[in-house]
Amino acid sequence: ALGLFTGIGLSEAKARETLRNGALSALLRRAVLQARSALGPALDKATGTLLYNAAARLKDPKHLGFLVGYIARRKILTDLQLSAALEYLRSHPLEPLDVADFERACGVGVCITPEQIEEAVEAVIRKHRAELLAVRYHFNMGLLMGEARNQLRWADGKSIKNEVDLQVLHLLGPKTEADLEKKPKVAKARLAPAEKQKVAVVENGDMATETKSLLEQLRGEALKFHKPGENYKTEGYVVTPNTMALLKQHLAITGGQVRTRFPPEPNGILHIGHAKAINFNFGYAKANGGVCFLRYDDTNPEKEEEKYFTAIREMVEWLGYQPYAVTHASDYFDQLYTWALELIHRGKAYVCHQKVEEIKGHNPPPSPWRNRPVEESLLLFEDMRKGKFGEGEATLRMKLVMEDGKMDPVAYRVKFTPHHRTGDKWCIYPTYDYTHCLCDSIEHITHSLCTKEFQARRSSYFWLCNALDVYCPVQWEYGRLNLLYTVVSKRKIIRLVETGAVRDWDDPRLFTLTALRRRGFPPEAINNFCARVGVTVAQATMEPHLLEACAREVLNEQAPRAMAVLEPLKVTITNFPAPKALEVLVPNFPADESRGFHKVPFHQTVYIEETDFREDADKGYKRLAPGQPVGLRHTGYVITVQNVIKDVSGRVIELEVTCTKSDVAEKPKAFIHWVSVPLGCEVRLYERLFLHKNPEDPSEVPGGFLSDLNPDSLHVVHNALVDSSVHSAQPFDKFQFERLGYFSVDPDSEKGKMVFNRTVTLKEDPGKA
Repeated sequence: ALGLFTGIGLSEAKARETLRNGALSALLRRAVLQARSALGPALDKATGTLLYNAAARLKDPKHLGFLVGYIARRKILTDLQLSAALEYLRSHPLEPLDVADFERACGVGVCITPEQIEEAVEAVIRKHRAELLAVRYHFNMGLLMGEARNQLRWADGKSIKNEVDLQVLHLLGPKTEADLEKKPKVAKARLAPAEKQKVAVVENGDMATETKSLLEQLRGEALKFHKPGENYKTEGYVVTPNTMALLKQHLAITGGQVRTRFPPEPNGILHIGHAKAINFNFGYAKANGGVCFLRYDDTNPEKEEEKYFTAIREMVEWLGYQPYAVTHASDYFDQLYTWALELIHRGKAYVCHQKVEEIKGHNPPPSPWRNRPVEESLLLFEDMRKGKFGEGEATLRMKLVMEDGKMDPVAYRVKFTPHHRTGDKWCIYPTYDYTHCLCDSIEHITHSLCTKEFQARRSSYFWLCNALDVYCPVQWEYGRLNLLYTVVSKRKIIRLVETGAVRDWDDPRLFTLTALRRRGFPPEAINNFCARVGVTVAQATMEPHLLEACAREVLNEQAPRAMAVLEPLKVTITNFPAPKALEVLVPNFPADESRGFHKVPFHQTVYIEETDFREDADKGYKRLAPGQPVGLRHTGYVITVQNVIKDVSGRVIELEVTCTKSDVAEKPKAFIHWVSVPLGCEVRLYERLFLHKNPEDPSEVPGGFLSDLNPDSLHVVHNALVDSSVHSAQPFDKFQFERLGYFSVDPDSEKGKMVFNRTVTLKEDPGKA
């Protein structure tokens, strides 16, 4: 075999590499022996290259003999023709092939003369003559060759290049010294920030800046996905004699529209990983003019609750997506049961009595009931439906082996649990492996997008649709999105709630979507984060500070400014210039005053942060101190300490100050925020819930994730003060408290006592990056 492969021009190293690939070497051996029988033992290198490429790139080996015949008869002579032939065979998977159409598509028998090449190049050069004479050899010659090639698709590329070189030389003459100088690089014009929405692709935690939005990443050919109705062009897709007719029916129903679905299980709350799935499924449909279904995979009634159905839909819509239709796997229980009977009739499913423990793991023993008669399985399956078997006493299993070696996955199991939608109608429920692809088929999904761990189920997906002769969608996998310093599994979040580590699924220290909303993360920030991670096949594990950076970008544009004081220090202005409170205009967005102002009262008594005053200031301290005035933001006044009042313990409890108009006072070193006639409020400050990056990793946290809780993850400020401009704010309204960070109104707020959650600080903490 080694001699056979080197005999067609492969290097010895390439030949040995080919031999290590059993499937490729078998195909190439067949191709070479067939070509030798037609051309004799000595094959030239060009023919050998075509044979190797045919064997390596052909998707369906049944066409190998047909293709090699054309190469051996010298009807396919170039790689361009071979590529066209391979594309034709991929697009026409069923026999018999239309030979005349195939030859037309591959340029068989087309002879391009030197005169035709000369004429085509002349026409292209005539078109670009003025620019050629102006820039001479700095002109992009590839453009000339490309345009000539478009006119003569089957022409030899080298012949076109030689003709272009010859005619350009005739027009311009030999190269001069100026022609040999490198063309200076032209600096690209920088776009204004408003024009350029920067999106970053994150790989291994590092950010590389690009300018592709999520929709741009998902649009058209960006992902190399198949077009609706061209499922058979996907690698690994199984074509049956009925495939093309089923695809024709599918196109008649969908009109060639892209259809995706987001299929969550309604037994928990969505988390940040689901945000990527929502953006991918709804985003891909939106980017390509299609629709996306929200389908609840409600096949496990023991764990499903109405609150989860409601919360899931709320989160999808909160992220900005509207489902084309809201469906349930249970909508199709009758059809799924009918198909299960058909599967048994066809000898492709059987009732099994092995226990769950027996069929777990990678190498379970084969079922002794695998070959039981069809009639027997039909009767037993009917008994399962009637409740004559207890839970775990019988299952319906499908006869197939999956990619990961798992044999005969379960299709139905017995569960005596009423279903929230179908009540007591069923005591058998279908599994994910059985339900998922068939629901996709019923809804005529074009692209079944799922995370990478489902790749091992792709073969069962195709097998089941084809076993029942129903329309078969295409499953595509992408990488999961994970965050460090958190847990997202439903079981572990329940443990956190049960132990009192967090209040509920929406505790702002978690990374469920309800928790992120409660903390104040805007949906746009979450969507931008998903875009920055990118639509990758590899799993992405990200740092939380990257999500926080996305939140700052959005909140800087969305959150109006207000002033709040977390640790109030009373300040009395002894020479206040008015008998009653003044009104101060504060811009909602200081960088763009056209977006309006709000009024805050400015009274003789104001409150500042305790940390904004020091009795003994060091050299670098710029805020308020005896002998060191500061400005009060937005008031136009500078205050100077006159008297420091302390309690019996020596703690400063009040300052008496005088004020001076800022236009006559010396410019202070700093301007500080303040409140006057304020509202009392509670402020909740959050830090990471866990101390280690991977709290679930036993090597990092031997005691388990509950031992890794950060004791300082929540700090509640009970007696904070906020300016009265926020008095009418509603839950989830967002503000930037000047100099403190971004805050959101918590649903715990009551009349007379508002509660704010800190979403993020104004700047990233360098220690967290």
